[in-house]
Amino acid sequence: MEFEPVIGLEVHAQLLTRSKLFCGCSTRFGDPPNTNTCPVCLGLPGALPVPNREAVLMAVRAALALGCRVNPVSVFARKNYFYPDLPKGYQISQYDRPLAEQGCVRVLSGERTETGRIVNRREKTFRITRLHLEEDAGKSLHSTTEDCSYVDLNRSGVPLIEIVSEPDFHSSQEAYDYLAHLRKTLIYLGVCDGNMEEGSLRCDANVSVRPRGAAGFGVKVEIKNLNSFRFLQKALDYEIERQSRVLAGSDRLVQETRLWDEVQGCTVPMRSKEEAHDYRYFPEPDLPPLVLDPAWIEESLAALPELPGAKLERFMSAYGLSADDALQLTATPRSADYYEECARLSENARAAANWIMGDLTRALKSSGREIEDCPLPASRLAALIRMVDGGAISGKIAKSVFDEMFRSGETPEEAIRRLGLEQISDESALIAAIDKVKAANPRQLAEYRAGKEKLFGYFAGQVMKETRGQANPKLLNELLARMLKD
Repeated sequence: MEFEPVIGLEVHAQLLTRSKLFCGCSTRFGDPPNTNTCPVCLGLPGALPVPNREAVLMAVRAALALGCRVNPVSVFARKNYFYPDLPKGYQISQYDRPLAEQGCVRVLSGERTETGRIVNRREKTFRITRLHLEEDAGKSLHSTTEDCSYVDLNRSGVPLIEIVSEPDFHSSQEAYDYLAHLRKTLIYLGVCDGNMEEGSLRCDANVSVRPRGAAGFGVKVEIKNLNSFRFLQKALDYEIERQSRVLAGSDRLVQETRLWDEVQGCTVPMRSKEEAHDYRYFPEPDLPPLVLDPAWIEESLAALPELPGAKLERFMSAYGLSADDALQLTATPRSADYYEECARLSENARAAANWIMGDLTRALKSSGREIEDCPLPASRLAALIRMVDGGAISGKIAKSVFDEMFRSGETPEEAIRRLGLEQISDESALIAAIDKVKAANPRQLAEYRAGKEKLFGYFAGQVMKETRGQANPKLLNELLARMLKD
């Protein structure tokens, strides 16, 4: 029997506020443990929470960008459970009246080759059940050398949005593409930095399998705390295969929560259904309902920036880019802005894309930089492209000039002058070089004159070698065409 997976995702995204959701403590990552705390986020008696306006604004922007209906009235609730890193013994979240509901996103999905190219490309719509605000818990640190654990409460109270999808995914690749689209959208909005290594974006997956074509759902297994795209895909692939194998063997699956073990390359049990929490939600008595003006919600919708999906389509239509190239160039708002400025100033959109995806990407990677701190402004790369297109320098020389510009931040003219790579456009100098090459290659010259015209490229290469690649290509070709026949 053939089985198909059914997958739903719950994504937690940390909002880019400077202070926590219900107090003024810093959200800065990496500070010494337990230094960004106060009576509110420590859950001390008598400390009252006050909602962070900036967090609410960011959550609403995210909800609108993901096609959700924002509720004018939502309610905070207490979610009760007991972990060492949850000092109050409950988490302030939202339950039956969330901030937003009924969203959907259109995602470009498909299988990827080993080089990262997308094949069998198609656009799919994935539904979002709800988006709500909640505070984060602290962090438990388990010592490998001591028989104890430590608790860091700096993260306690940091603002999160939880984005819960419908079970619309039927492969690990679809889940991967959805999460990548979600991350990209939040980064474009400026509400989350998407840093999965620091825990700014985390994902739980609910997975079940069923006979292909069946309408119902199988036994659901939750995989917790997936903090990278690679782990998400590997964990889903393993769990789909595991569940299919169990059912094919006529065995029974158990509803449980599992974790991904990267070392063993498998999911491992965390707790069974019997051990699952009863969160005992009830309205947070210290917080009134969150009331939003419907007119303000409409204004927020109108103020949204161009989102990744729209930018991708525009780049493909306006600049003639493939979907793969447009995806790479729109990876971040800065990369998209850099490309557009370079394409506009160079007046050569294709060359701008090639330079950015090729030489610039390699230079950034080798120097450990991101496009946000690129030492080479887009205007100077555009100037280099114009010099190549205008015949001022050859493409080969441009490669050396680019490396120097990236290192020093110079203009192309400054780098060319300092490297001594000015193009030779003096006819007499090129004629002398051509004569020298002709004299050194009498056999090839005779063969060319006898009709072996493909040797033209050989002579052009030899003259380029003689001039250290500095011959004006257009002028060189004109002179060679005349002088090789003489």
